[in-house]
Amino acid sequence: MFFEDLLAAIAVVVNGLPQGLLSLSYGFGLLPTAAGFLIGTVGMLVFGQVAPISFQAESIVMAGTLGKNRNERLNIVFLTGIVMAIIGGLGLLNPTIDFIGPAILNSMMAGVGIMLAKTGIMMCKENKIAGGIAMVSAILVYFLTDNNLIYTIVVSVFVSTLAHILVKRFSQKTENEESHLDLSNEKFEPLKFMFNYNVIRSVLALVTLQIGGNIAYASVTGSIAGAAVDVDKITLYSGLADSASAFFGGGPVEAIISGTAAAPNPVRSGVMMMVIMAVILLIKFLPKVAKYVPSESIAGFLFVLGALVVFPGNASTALSDAPMVAGVTTIVTSVTDPFVGMIAGLIVRFFTGL
Repeated sequence: MFFEDLLAAIAVVVNGLPQGLLSLSYGFGLLPTAAGFLIGTVGMLVFGQVAPISFQAESIVMAGTLGKNRNERLNIVFLTGIVMAIIGGLGLLNPTIDFIGPAILNSMMAGVGIMLAKTGIMMCKENKIAGGIAMVSAILVYFLTDNNLIYTIVVSVFVSTLAHILVKRFSQKTENEESHLDLSNEKFEPLKFMFNYNVIRSVLALVTLQIGGNIAYASVTGSIAGAAVDVDKITLYSGLADSASAFFGGGPVEAIISGTAAAPNPVRSGVMMMVIMAVILLIKFLPKVAKYVPSESIAGFLFVLGALVVFPGNASTALSDAPMVAGVTTIVTSVTDPFVGMIAGLIVRFFTGL
């Protein structure tokens, strides 16, 4: 049983590494993110939950695109973590979800799916070889493996990276020219606090996204494990993990749909996954790999995740419940952010209910 728990943990670690590189591409340090994984380990053990935390593409892309510079992004993640920890600690998540309603919640997630797919397409434009190969291989592997996301991300990243290295080698580029990721942030450095309109609005957007993500991903993980989950407790330790990570210069770590839930002992497997990931980050293994792996290698996975996984299911559920509210919320979210999308959805729901 221990070996099966370990295998499941390693599989999820492999799934998370490319998303760690995505986090690095937005300026988040990987070394300080280890603090978030360690807090997640403690939280999972203390509360006995089956849902671990790890790199989550949705939150990384959202924080990375909303923040105008690295310090803004760190403040956005830090403050979001504080807000989420308070919401989870006070047990406010379920009342919040009840107020928003399933139609708006699913619509916001559908809008985020569009944002992820758009990010993947933009990456393809930035690096046509690595991004294009990642896109084609991800779509092919996803369908050929019966919608297996782990195979999708591992194969697409490996194939696109190999192509990238070969092209650079034949074009006689040096190793330093190959790497365009900033590795100067691989250190523990206290946060320089910043409060402005963009930070505050971005925090509201990321909080809205994480409320939906925590409910959706933790629930799916719990159903795989055949165990009940307490979303408020998961929100508490994921929020604290975000704040600790960002305070020292790291990126967001959130609830994910984790393969560790299928292990014989899902709690032990989830804990092992987070400990392994923390060790990988502490010994700076991933930044060394980043010298050879282009950030665009994640493009295919982002497109598949957004266009084929997140968008269809959420959009279908939302549209069947309240078509007009769902349409407005999804579109507004996709072109702005989840918070503005939520407000738009609430306004439409109010007027359609008159």
